[in-house]
Amino acid sequence: MSGHWRRLLADRGAWIGGALVVAMLLVALARPWIAPKDPLAPDIDRGLTAQGAPMPPSAESPLGTDQLGRDVWSRVVAGTGSSLEIAALATTIAVALGLLVGLIAGYAGGWVDAVLMRFVDLVLAFPFLLLAILLAALFRQTALADSNAPVVITLGAIGWTTMARVVRGKTAVLARGGVAIAARALGASPARIVMRHILPNLGGIAIVVATLGFAQNLLAESVLSYLGVGPPPPAPTWGRMLFEGRAYYRTAPHLAIAPGLAILIAVIAFNLLGERLRVHLDPKERV
Repeated sequence: MSGHWRRLLADRGAWIGGALVVAMLLVALARPWIAPKDPLAPDIDRGLTAQGAPMPPSAESPLGTDQLGRDVWSRVVAGTGSSLEIAALATTIAVALGLLVGLIAGYAGGWVDAVLMRFVDLVLAFPFLLLAILLAALFRQTALADSNAPVVITLGAIGWTTMARVVRGKTAVLARGGVAIAARALGASPARIVMRHILPNLGGIAIVVATLGFAQNLLAESVLSYLGVGPPPPAPTWGRMLFEGRAYYRTAPHLAIAPGLAILIAVIAFNLLGERLRVHLDPKERV
């Protein structure tokens, strides 16, 4: 095991971030056992007070109920799985696109590099969330509107630029290094050089960018859901729960506090893990 991996395993911040991430994954996987109530089924008779207001937290409902009598704990847990799934799929798309564009630009150089990097600059010229809202709204007008696909495609299609830039810079250095030059002299094809001598050296920095991108996608999905262009209802999402709870912030603050804390913990967990990975796996950060 290399030295920077050993230092990472001894890093308390990395352990905290990793533990929070694992805990969220376990919550999502264990939903049928830890939150058996139907997160979509209203319960007007038992889930509301005599005045028709949401029930406060109790032994039966640890996080209370919402305006329709639905169990908030079950909805938060269901939203955990939904948010992680969307962020994972979007991050996978972004990583694939970023690696492809970055490898081509960094290895080819010249006008190919210039054209691809100007396209990256064009995408970056638009604020991330504004572009996500625009694309998500457009996708909602298509046949994919009844699925999570619009959000996944939107976040994947605009989240690849950071990966592309980082990979392009690293690839440009490796493609002009001694190993690549020797491989070309021996007759190795560009594809073989990329696969054997460049791509394996991009693993550490790709993991760092992907982890930080995952946190960004989690937050962006919540914002899109809050604005009504996220996953279609009645799917429970943290952003939609936060939007629905805003009207009850005085009488039933738990409706906004519960999903808000879930978003906060998830984003902090992945950002903390990504930051500690960056410190230990990015060569520029090591001294």
